[in-house]
Amino acid sequence: MRAVGLKVLKNRLSEYVRLAAGGEEILVTDRDRVVAELVPPRPGRSDMLTDALLAEAMRKGWLTAPTLVAEGPPPRAPVARLRDLLTELAKDREDR
Repeated sequence: MRAVGLKVLKNRLSEYVRLAAGGEEILVTDRDRVVAELVPPRPGRSDMLTDALLAEAMRKGWLTAPTLVAEGPPPRAPVARLRDLLTELAKDREDR
């Protein structure tokens, strides 16, 4: 475990982030008072940010996982019969 002041952390942030990614815990201090911790990702945490954000949203109840796995788009019911559409189209064209 290391401790680093805010000013040094600001100047060498990437170095300390690499140390944390490698498993080391870093305490961030401001005037000798611990204000934050840089720690490695928790076990099971996805490497992809989007996966982590989706998992967090599911934990908070903002999203729910799909219950049904559908294959392809849902079936569509016709809005109108073709004969009716063609009749309306012919009427519209008569006005011209």
